[in-house]
Amino acid sequence: MMATAVLFDVDGVLVDSYPAYRRIWSRWATLRHLDPDLVWSHTHGRRPVDTITVVAPHLDVDAEYRLVREIMAAEGDAFPVYADAAAVLSLLDGYPWGVVTSGRMPTVKPRLRAGGLPDPPVMVDSSQVRRGKPSPEGYLRAAHLLDTPAANCLVIEDAPAGIEAARVAGMTVIAVRTTHPADELTGAHHRVDTLRDTIPLLTDWLNRTRPSTR
Repeated sequence: MMATAVLFDVDGVLVDSYPAYRRIWSRWATLRHLDPDLVWSHTHGRRPVDTITVVAPHLDVDAEYRLVREIMAAEGDAFPVYADAAAVLSLLDGYPWGVVTSGRMPTVKPRLRAGGLPDPPVMVDSSQVRRGKPSPEGYLRAAHLLDTPAANCLVIEDAPAGIEAARVAGMTVIAVRTTHPADELTGAHHRVDTLRDTIPLLTDWLNRTRPSTR
């Protein structure tokens, strides 16, 4: 039996951060006299520094990232986990899994814990990669840390950039339609409406493959 692993994006998959991040980026765009809709369109699945570099190349990316984080801090606890996240993660008892996020570990981990979710055995955040999604670097690093071939990894994503990253890495992708319409998620192998809808696909994947230690 081949080793297998499941990898999750965080925002839009495990954490319902869409409303809060929309407010954060709209506030930043307004302060910098940028089009909020244009800025928002470049945020999905990308590291904040990459978004800033694209939409405001004339500004100092480090200074602007600090400002974005200040605005984020003002949001407080507005980052709840999805109601079905615990049920999905409970299926993975004994199986290798991890998260690959464009956020930062000191921010992401407390949000998962606040929602009663376990710490991921492996977490690859924006500080651990040279290039963020849609580069496959993060997903390939997670597979390496889990000692699992990329082809044996199942990824759950919500954004086109993340889907592209996982596909380029050679992984199977389930897309949840939590933040994007179906026609923007055509790169995924499977598309479902909610995280709960991934359960049958995830269960089938686990039934067909087993970690080598089981």
